[in-house]
Amino acid sequence: MIRFTPFFFALVTSTAMAASDGMQGMDHSQMDHGQMHSMDEGQMQPAAPGESRTPIPVLTDADRAAVYVDPAGHRVHDSTLNSFFLADKLEWQDADDGSTLAWDLSGWIGGDIDRLWLRSEGERSNGVTEDAEIQALWGHAISPWWDVVSGVRQDFKPGAPQTWAAFGVQGMALYNFEAQATAFIGEGGQSAVRLEGDYDILLTNRLILQPTVELNAYSKNDPQRGIGAGLSNTEAGLRLRYEIRREFAPYLGVSWNRTYGNTADYANDEGEDRSEARLVLGVRLWF
Repeated sequence: MIRFTPFFFALVTSTAMAASDGMQGMDHSQMDHGQMHSMDEGQMQPAAPGESRTPIPVLTDADRAAVYVDPAGHRVHDSTLNSFFLADKLEWQDADDGSTLAWDLSGWIGGDIDRLWLRSEGERSNGVTEDAEIQALWGHAISPWWDVVSGVRQDFKPGAPQTWAAFGVQGMALYNFEAQATAFIGEGGQSAVRLEGDYDILLTNRLILQPTVELNAYSKNDPQRGIGAGLSNTEAGLRLRYEIRREFAPYLGVSWNRTYGNTADYANDEGEDRSEARLVLGVRLWF
């Protein structure tokens, strides 16, 4: 039980009397209650929209320029030349008639809108080049993801060398699907169409599965080169790569080739199969 002493009652009483005297001494008639009410509202209400209680420095030209500085020195839509090289396929293939070395290379040099593209692909079997070509194309960006290209293609093998005019589009379709569609007009009224596509499936940040497909069609038979009219051949592949570095990735996989129509007949005449599955082992690199 708490007991209150006379001293405690005296202290409380004196404090209350002092507060009462202070309130009675105030002259309320001299106070502007309207001013006090507005001052209280101004202190308690939040800042109006677009206003801030903390002063913000005015932006300067130096502040604006700092936002767009690129440490790498690459400025959008300027005249700086940039370049890129990709060895998408640089591989050994276990073919039925012996080992084969195959390549698929591409690269460009230029700016953000206009670029010179170089492409090359081919195969060497048992030390002999069986298929080889190179393309030089001018590319113009028509959107952030698509380019139109035009130029020349030079075939070295099979058969005698042949030159083509090339026209097409390339870019990235939905869901990061890389695609190319190119039409060729060759010598002697020959024409061709090539469709290519590939897609990266990220199993982890470094382990990537890449399906690929390529289709070739021609307008005329060309027995010298083993090419038949219509759908000539398709190639589908599945490669699993591991990016030790982003620029360097060894891979292994399988590739399946098939010929059709007269092209298949020409292959049979040469003792080749209509379709063939191959084990592939290679490296993908870029810089």
